Amino acid sequence: MPDSPAAATYLLKLGELTLKGENRGGFEQVLRRNARSLLKGTGAQLVVTDGRYFIHASEDASEKIEFALDHLFGITGWAKTRFCEKTIEAVCKACVEEARALLANDAGGGGVKTFKVEARRTDKRFPLESYGIMATAGDAVLEAIPALKVDVHKPDAVITVEIREKAYIYAGNRKGLRGLPVGTAGRGLLLLSGGIDSPVAGFLMAGRGMSIDAVHFHAYPYTSKEARDKVVLLAEILGVYTFGVRLHIVGFTKVQMRIKGNAPAAWTTILLRMAMMEAAESIARQERCKCLISGESLSQVASQTIENIRCTESRTTLPILRPLIGMDKESITGIAEKIGTYKTSILPYEDCCVLFSPRHPTLRGDVEEASAYYERLEIGSLIKEAARERDEENCSFAWRRRPS
Repeated sequence: MPDSPAAATYLLKLGELTLKGENRGGFEQVLRRNARSLLKGTGAQLVVTDGRYFIHASEDASEKIEFALDHLFGITGWAKTRFCEKTIEAVCKACVEEARALLANDAGGGGVKTFKVEARRTDKRFPLESYGIMATAGDAVLEAIPALKVDVHKPDAVITVEIREKAYIYAGNRKGLRGLPVGTAGRGLLLLSGGIDSPVAGFLMAGRGMSIDAVHFHAYPYTSKEARDKVVLLAEILGVYTFGVRLHIVGFTKVQMRIKGNAPAAWTTILLRMAMMEAAESIARQERCKCLISGESLSQVASQTIENIRCTESRTTLPILRPLIGMDKESITGIAEKIGTYKTSILPYEDCCVLFSPRHPTLRGDVEEASAYYERLEIGSLIKEAARERDEENCSFAWRRRPS
C-alpha cells in the first residue's frame, strides 16, 4: 500500500453483487477483471480486503482512475480515501482534514454547513466502539471548524471512518453506475442506428451484465460516409462502458431498393425492419450472441406501435430485448446526455430508415399481411449476401475517445 504524500487511495462500494449468494464469487471475479482492464496503464493496484475493494495509485493517475470508476458497472459508488494509523488521535486529525477539504471544494459558497460522522469498526481491538468514534471525531471537527454544525438526520456532508488494518476516512462519495459487471450475462447484438435511442439501449443492457456487439445497416450511396463514421463513434463511446464493441456494418442498399420498388409505400418501413431483424439474427447466431437488442420505445414512432413491433419481430426466433420500451423521449435523452452519446447522435447525418420513410406509413400492421408482402419480395438471397459481405470495426476503449 502506498504511504507517500503523492499516493491516492480509492474505496469501491459494491451493491447488487452482495445479493448473489453462492454465485457472488463469479460476479466479483468478473468485476475485478473489468476494473483491472479499465485501470490498465495507470499503474494502479486493485486490492480486496475483507470484502472491500481498494485502488492504490499515484496522485498523478487520479484523473484516469476517476474516469475509469465512473464507467465501471457493478459498483454503487466510490470515494477518494485518506488512511492513517489506528489511533483515535490520528482518526480525529484525518476527519478534521477531510472536513477542511470539503469546505475548500465548496468554493461556490454555502453548500456545506452541516455534517455528521459515521463509523464502522471491523477491527474489534480498536479501543472505541463505532458510536464512540463518531462522537469523538465529531467533537474534534466542531472544535477545529466552528462554522460547521452537526446534523445527524440530513447533513450536507457525511465523513465516514472505517477501522480495518488501517483507519480509512472519506467523504464526498461519488455515485457509481450500479448494475452488474459487463460479461456476466452473455452477449447480445445491438441494432445500432445513428439516433439517440439505440446507444442508450446498449448501455442499459451492459448495466445488466451483457457484453455488446452491434450491427448497423447503411444504404450507400444514399447514406454518407459521415453517417457511417458517426455510428462508429457511437460504438466507440459505448465501448468505454463495455470494453469494446464489435460493430458489424451491413450494406443494405439492394434490399432497400427491392422493397421500395416492389412493396406498397405504406409498408416499406415495416418490411425493411423485418429484413433487418432477419439479417441481425443471422449475424447474431454466427457471433454466438444470445439475443438481439433494440432501441424501440412503445408508440414513439409509427414503426413502434405494438402491432408493428409484432410484424418486425416475426422473422426472428432469438429473444429481442427492448430496455426502452416503457420510457419516454425525455428520459432516454437524459441518459444519452449522461453517457456521452447525445451530441454525436444528433449530428445531421440520416440513416437508411429515415431516408426511405414513407409519408403515410402503416400504423397498425397485421402480421399475416406483412408476411405475405415480405414473402413476395423474395429477398432472402439479398439478405444473406449483405450479411456475408459486411464490414467489421473493433470499436475499442481508448482514452483519446473518452466522451466530454
